[in-house]
Amino acid sequence: MPMPTLADLTPLVPEIFVCGAAFALLMVDLFLSDQRRGLTHFLALFILAGAAVLTARDFAMQPVYGFADLFVRDAAGDVLKMAVYAVSAMALVYAKPSLVDRGLFKGEFHVLVLFSALGMMLMISSGSMLTAYLGLELQALAAYGLVAIDRDNARSSEAAMKYFVLGSLASGLLLYGMSMVYGATGSLQLHEISAAVSASGDKTLLLVGVVFMLVGIAFKFGAAPFHMWVPDVYHGAPTAVTLFIGSAPKLAAFGFAYRLLETGVGPIDADWQLMVAWLAALSMIIGNLVALVQTNLKRMLAYSTVSHVGFLFMGLAHGGAAGYSAAMFYAIVYAVTAAAAFGAIVLLSRRGFEADEIADFRGLWARHPLHAMLVMFVMASLAGVPPFIGFWAKLEVLRAALDAGLVWLAIVGVVFAVIGAFYYLRVIKVMFFDEPEGEGASPHPDGQVRALFVVNASALLLLGVFANWILAWCRYAFPV
Repeated sequence: MPMPTLADLTPLVPEIFVCGAAFALLMVDLFLSDQRRGLTHFLALFILAGAAVLTARDFAMQPVYGFADLFVRDAAGDVLKMAVYAVSAMALVYAKPSLVDRGLFKGEFHVLVLFSALGMMLMISSGSMLTAYLGLELQALAAYGLVAIDRDNARSSEAAMKYFVLGSLASGLLLYGMSMVYGATGSLQLHEISAAVSASGDKTLLLVGVVFMLVGIAFKFGAAPFHMWVPDVYHGAPTAVTLFIGSAPKLAAFGFAYRLLETGVGPIDADWQLMVAWLAALSMIIGNLVALVQTNLKRMLAYSTVSHVGFLFMGLAHGGAAGYSAAMFYAIVYAVTAAAAFGAIVLLSRRGFEADEIADFRGLWARHPLHAMLVMFVMASLAGVPPFIGFWAKLEVLRAALDAGLVWLAIVGVVFAVIGAFYYLRVIKVMFFDEPEGEGASPHPDGQVRALFVVNASALLLLGVFANWILAWCRYAFPV
């Protein structure tokens, strides 16, 4: 490849900034005492804000390529990156009091979050299978470190080991599928793969490769039947870490799937769309049914994640611009809602008490009515109750499934959306109708996390009223 020019570097300005700033932050943190660790926290938020400004300043109206088409910057990528910055910043603010209480407020957390965000940015803007895989591994390795950050906790260490082993297996399968696609097309560039697929006669090797790639994509999403890591990792990791890995990476996973499936092997979409549809159905069925019997809130939200991935896959199964815009809308809405759901656990926890059991929320309405109301907003949005934004997200992907002629999948979605509402309503019932026991959960005294939760939960209702604004950006990213 020739030496990079200014034209190659310009599209990567946000990525270069985040990469350089993350390394600089790692060095700065070496000279800070534990009492001054707040500076690392502030600088991490500043870096995410700076990346958002750089992305918005040169918002890509048309696709721009760099480094011999290894990197592509377009409207879809920029919209997803802006969402990644916002959700990552929310995760940092939510995490601070929780990490301080548990003695885990270290600079490594912030640096790993930034490197994970950088990996997501590369996944979202990959123009080649090489770039996509490098971004995926950067994001995943940082996530493994985050899950294991509580080194003295046996459950966290076990969760990190399971995540690492299963993640490595999924990465191997993904890489094996990519090698088959390369063997069938002779290229790693996604647009060249698309052209080769269109001209190819025998597609047997190509289809086998696509199956293996779908397995890797399904694992990164946490889709059934490749979801076995989700409940253990969500439960075992510190709640602050669970909040991050349960929200922002879903945005990157959507961008990753779009690049590989549509940009790369889009010409054979009729073959992989049916596979995605069955993954969607399995995820909704398994996720909702197993979530019904959970008593631990983090495990319930983990299986809930599996079911929500199923709804997101309904949009991917459409395969057209309407389906991708619906799936992007769902990914953004779910990331913001998941941050609020795990944020509720962070908010109501304190030193020596983790509010991660559904029973811990008993009688919250009697003790703290405002926060009980806000938690109800979160659960209602997850359940898809109108007028919360979660309802409009579900409606969009159901409409996309119907447009694609997948009536059976839409019926499965409606049935299991109703079934799934039960376990969200159970949390509401416990808060409003059960008698409080003992001291119970109470809001954390940290003013920043309380203010963020109020804004985050209230936004689920307010954005429901103005859902067309977000949906318009998603449709702009995928013009018909």
